[in-house]
Amino acid sequence: MFPITDQELRELMSRHNINNITDATIRQIASLAGTLEMKTGEQVVHLEIGNPGIPANALGVEAEREVLRKGIANQYPNISGIPQLKENASRFIKAYLNIELPGSCVIPTVGSMQGGYAAMLLCAHRDPKKDTMLFINPGFPAQRYQAKLIGLKEESFDIYNYRGKALEAKLEEYFSKGNITAMIYSTPNNPAWINLTDEELEIIGRMATKYDVIIMEDLAYLGMDFRNNFGTPGVAPFVPSVANYTDNYILFLSASKIFSYAGQRIAITCFSPAVAERVCPELQNFFGMPTMIGAFVFGVLYALSSGTAHSAQHAFATMLGAAADGRLNFVEDCREYERRGGLAKEIFTSNGFHIVYDKDGNKDISDGFFFTAGYGNMTSEQLQEALLRYGVAAISLPGTGSEQDGLRVCVSMIKNDAEFEILRKRLAAFNADHASEFKKECPAKACAL
Repeated sequence: MFPITDQELRELMSRHNINNITDATIRQIASLAGTLEMKTGEQVVHLEIGNPGIPANALGVEAEREVLRKGIANQYPNISGIPQLKENASRFIKAYLNIELPGSCVIPTVGSMQGGYAAMLLCAHRDPKKDTMLFINPGFPAQRYQAKLIGLKEESFDIYNYRGKALEAKLEEYFSKGNITAMIYSTPNNPAWINLTDEELEIIGRMATKYDVIIMEDLAYLGMDFRNNFGTPGVAPFVPSVANYTDNYILFLSASKIFSYAGQRIAITCFSPAVAERVCPELQNFFGMPTMIGAFVFGVLYALSSGTAHSAQHAFATMLGAAADGRLNFVEDCREYERRGGLAKEIFTSNGFHIVYDKDGNKDISDGFFFTAGYGNMTSEQLQEALLRYGVAAISLPGTGSEQDGLRVCVSMIKNDAEFEILRKRLAAFNADHASEFKKECPAKACAL
């Protein structure tokens, strides 16, 4: 029965080799939550893992079945991508981002995880003076681990106090050193669900051009800022992107969330034409390929996986094409996350919690896949451990590079009203037991952006 004792939790943490809960990976927390379920015989509310919570898009599934039936599985795919995927990706990007990008600049990867890793590896070798990745935090923890695997030096900062015009001075501080090869961020953001504003994207683009920094923009949740209607192809508003403000960009678009196609590990890495055709002597020396895109495809991807599965490429091509034609409204399909996010926020805030990253400019953040929650003056470690004792699993903000106290809440796995009711009861019990010990009012720093 929840809540379990602190001693019981620590024994389970030790069994999972977790010394400090804020250092635990998402998979470790998920495994710990599974053990909690076996121990108590009760369901844990899973807010820690970001699996899609709606069915995979049927058009992709059928396209994949069809090509497999035709025997495509015995053929190696073209490492640069099948023509249908490259063409439909180009049309999709024009339809939803209003960016002209030829299919030759689009390369399929085994998920955006591989795309980001490969792009970092590429940028690590483009200029010996540029040996450092810059991360805007909070961010996806795996991306920082990828830089560590490569041996890239890293710098980072928490965007919490650097929204709007304040972002320019902060980027100047880092970019002006001359050692930053690339910067990566997601928008909408994992974990905070903030969306960079047009003002902020313009600043990033202008500074990237000034200091020759490659901007890696992860659009895993493309179109899911539900405050805007991004679901009509070729019609404004278009999805905001740094690509409107610089030629120094690489975009990552994944099928995992927008088409709920995470299991097939399919994404595209999209180079601006200027970056794709840039000639770098260091790339020639290291990879035997002088251009950025050539080194990416035939130097990096060839060594990593020798291409991306044929059938998954056909699935992604079909879904992108249908969306570009207006036959598939993926934004509307994903709007369920808006409902879940809004309901989960209400449950948290009505039980003494506050939203940590709460604004984009002067607007409240969108309801969607993620949000961040703190509780009075509780530290991240105290809060994460306490909620686990009450059968609620989440990851901590320090694990995402944030300097704020709180947790990332992912709503994708709460699938019905009964599970929301369980969450409400667990948080109510938690609040009743902790309100007198920890100040419930929102800390000043957590309310002012």
